[in-house]
Amino acid sequence: MWDFVDPLKALADAERKPYWLDSPARPEPRPRLTGGTTADLVVVGGGFSGLWTALMAKERDPSLDVVLLEGRRIGWAATGRNGGFCMATLTHGLANGLERWPEEIDRLERMGVENLDEIERTLERYGVDCSFERTGELHVATEPWQVESLNEHLDLISELGLDYVPMDREQVRAEVNSPTYLAGLWERSGCAMLDPARLAWGLREACLRLGVRVHERTPVRSMRDDGATISLRTPYGVVTARQVALGTGVFPPLLRRLRHFMVPVYDYALMTEPLTAAQLASVGWHNRQGVGDSGNRFHYYRLSDDNRILWGGYDAVYYNGGLVKAEYEQRDETFVKLAGHFYDTFPQLADVRFTHRWGGVIDTCSRFSAFYGQAHGGRLVYAAGYTGMGVGATRFGANVMLDLLSGEPTERTELRMVREKPIPFPPEPVRSGVIQFTRWSIAQADQHEGRRNLWLRTLDRMGLGFDS
Repeated sequence: MWDFVDPLKALADAERKPYWLDSPARPEPRPRLTGGTTADLVVVGGGFSGLWTALMAKERDPSLDVVLLEGRRIGWAATGRNGGFCMATLTHGLANGLERWPEEIDRLERMGVENLDEIERTLERYGVDCSFERTGELHVATEPWQVESLNEHLDLISELGLDYVPMDREQVRAEVNSPTYLAGLWERSGCAMLDPARLAWGLREACLRLGVRVHERTPVRSMRDDGATISLRTPYGVVTARQVALGTGVFPPLLRRLRHFMVPVYDYALMTEPLTAAQLASVGWHNRQGVGDSGNRFHYYRLSDDNRILWGGYDAVYYNGGLVKAEYEQRDETFVKLAGHFYDTFPQLADVRFTHRWGGVIDTCSRFSAFYGQAHGGRLVYAAGYTGMGVGATRFGANVMLDLLSGEPTERTELRMVREKPIPFPPEPVRSGVIQFTRWSIAQADQHEGRRNLWLRTLDRMGLGFDS
């Protein structure tokens, strides 16, 4: 029915900026680092990975002198541009974890739920107001082949004691009213909705209260190891520390080896104007779940606290050459496509328009979930490659980094998931060719009832498992 709605008109007034960051609540930036200083621990990166690392380092040892360096503004990159789904999964979903670490899946699922519980308790402890709503996520099937996919792991879900509710067509449409839904699976307790920018700003404030020295607009230009300490040089200063934790995502890494394991993939989203009471009633959505459909190229969407609909996903774009550029954050072709899909899903909202459109870069690795490691004699640690779904998983990754720095084995560091690395990507230009052919194959699978061609099946056998 969206043919009756002009997506260009619906997007005409949409600002080209992330909705979450376009807020009067955004705090003033912390001062740049100037001159020389020392610290026990330097955390590089002011997204969720770095913020959680700095905060929990001080919680573990209040006497520790911690400095956090952010090249732009706290939360400006992937942290402030995502959908605000805070998931329990540590493995980019149950299916991905089961495929790669079946012998650990029960522990990984348990630890993921514990991690989400701890996030909720941390927000309460520090009074962080980020519209945290533990509503769960509704996984919906919009094609017949997706119904079977949704039901594939129901027995395992029951064995693991996970809180999932299967739904038929009538039941799922009673939750969220879309004519496209054929079935659903409500993951009731494994996901929360939140405002990611306000979470980042709240974590920044908590770090400051505990004594973390935070410097924004302070990019690290170089790193030098003298054997006992590591020095990080910025445009106007230098920090020398005993230990360093990297939470820089996909941006050019200070540790060169990381560039072999990650590629930048751009994701895009729209935000509607607030729905009126009548518009919201036409959709239902009384339980305010996050929603994700079940194609290989999937949409994710949710309600904000003022009843806007965030609508994102589907196009995951790799630009040949693998560069990170600000111009890639806007892609009108994708915005028009997303708007059309929105009206397909909710034809009763044909008069709703969009207020914001934006994109952001994701640090993608070949196993679709974070990997971890050490360098410089164990004095430098990193966590990277979250491939989305990192709002919650970054806290787990921060704990892994702190465990590695402590040198003491823990349940986290003993996981095979933590000890192993993903398969590296080939160099350019082969990398671009492989990724683009894979993206084409994934699109073909969605058009042919989910059937994966020889190329995708070969990747599956290699443990690459591209499915989104």
